[in-house]
Amino acid sequence: MIGNDWDLALKDEFEKDYFLKIMEFVDGEYSSKTVYPPYGEIFNAFKLTPLGNVKVVILGQDPYHEKGQAHGLAFSTPEGRPIPRSLKNIFKEINNEYGYPIPESGCLEKWAKQGVFLLNTVLTVEEGNANSHSKCGWQTFTDNVIRLLNKQENPIVFMLWGKQAEKKKELITSPKHLVLITSHPSPFSARRGFLGCNHFKMANEFLKEKELEEVDWSL
Repeated sequence: MIGNDWDLALKDEFEKDYFLKIMEFVDGEYSSKTVYPPYGEIFNAFKLTPLGNVKVVILGQDPYHEKGQAHGLAFSTPEGRPIPRSLKNIFKEINNEYGYPIPESGCLEKWAKQGVFLLNTVLTVEEGNANSHSKCGWQTFTDNVIRLLNKQENPIVFMLWGKQAEKKKELITSPKHLVLITSHPSPFSARRGFLGCNHFKMANEFLKEKELEEVDWSL
């Protein structure tokens, strides 16, 4: 389904009844409504960041629900699309930490290819209807993905932004990982902790300490 080591790691998950029901529901939605991301990009985060390469996990909620914005990576938008406000705040924080210029593109594939796993807790959404697929079973699947990441031998940085993401902290029990928690980067909450959080530098300091290659957060 994915084309890398996630296939073997998630083989049993893909065969469970609940997952088959998710895909049955999703197939029906795509055949009758406008749903994002494009069908072939639902598992983009997994395709671009193999399990063995994951160094940082950035957890989003459900995909952008406006035309042309979602492409299967949390917070990311395809080349040439307007940059959503939450992503602008992410870029602002990186600018504050590193001085990198604010990018003109919101495509985060460069991060994904470096081992930044951009996972939404819900992988699909109906156009114009936020959270419309939040109860179809995706959260069971992505919770199990987080549990799998928790079991990895390599240290991983988990960035949990906002109350929904923070709830996933209980799934991350291994002391070898670093969990960073702050407010969501949306315009409504970014100033409650996200702006000034220093998460990107903290992640790289942790990776360096563990003798892992740091992430180049510039775009």
